[in-house]
Amino acid sequence: MKGINQSYRSRRSAGKILLYIFLAAMALSQIFPFVWIFTYSIKKSGDLFGPDFLSFPREPQWINYYKAFTNGRIPLYLANTLRIVIPSVALGTILPFCLAYACTRMEWKLKKLVWGIVILGMTIPIHTTLLPNFIWYKTFHLIDTHLALIISYMAFTMSFNSIVFSGLLMSIPKSMEESAFIDGAGYFTILYKIIAPISLNGFITVGIMTFLSHWNDFLMANTYISTETKRTLPFSVIRFAGQYASDYAVQFAVMTLVAIPPLIFYFAFNKWMLAGVTAGSVKG
Repeated sequence: MKGINQSYRSRRSAGKILLYIFLAAMALSQIFPFVWIFTYSIKKSGDLFGPDFLSFPREPQWINYYKAFTNGRIPLYLANTLRIVIPSVALGTILPFCLAYACTRMEWKLKKLVWGIVILGMTIPIHTTLLPNFIWYKTFHLIDTHLALIISYMAFTMSFNSIVFSGLLMSIPKSMEESAFIDGAGYFTILYKIIAPISLNGFITVGIMTFLSHWNDFLMANTYISTETKRTLPFSVIRFAGQYASDYAVQFAVMTLVAIPPLIFYFAFNKWMLAGVTAGSVKG
């Protein structure tokens, strides 16, 4: 019996080691592209074609970041992106939360139909809506406005975010709401003072995923925005590559600057995001 236990423990230890090796390899595969781009961004453009695939230069060319920040009009594009992302993330988080609450905790006649439409929205590709939306936006004079992107971003995250919130809300005991109803509280009070604070981790999780999705979008931004002064950061990378086609190091510096804000945002809220992902996995 002792030999069997030792054999089981040794196999379990070997399994853990293999798991750690696999996770470390996955982490390196995710970190490597950013490290590679960063090292190339502080080199001279002529050094990028040398024999060293990944090496830190002896004389870092920090001037590349100055060129990227000034000539690439990063402050302007960053301000445009924030004007779009902040309201779209706020609306794309609050509205799905309210919709998920209405479809999972309340009883009304068209609930199943509305929830079916929400799920159906997950199957609609973005590419199929570009032309119809463009026609509608042109009719209402929304082409080349930030409002067109805010509406599009909010609409395309509504279904997924509502489903994420529904899983979280289903894990909250209904007895809490029933007690509040007995005390005379209404739906708005329950939603604002009871359910929302409990769902804080879910808000952070959905907010981060929505932020990353909107921040990295290029397709809709390129379709609905045509004025240079209204462009967003992802498009600036393409424009900057065309302007500095031979200065590859500066292009890598632009890519690094665009990638830094989402990384900071993710690591700052990583703890709450992981808690939010697992919050709806166990029902109360």
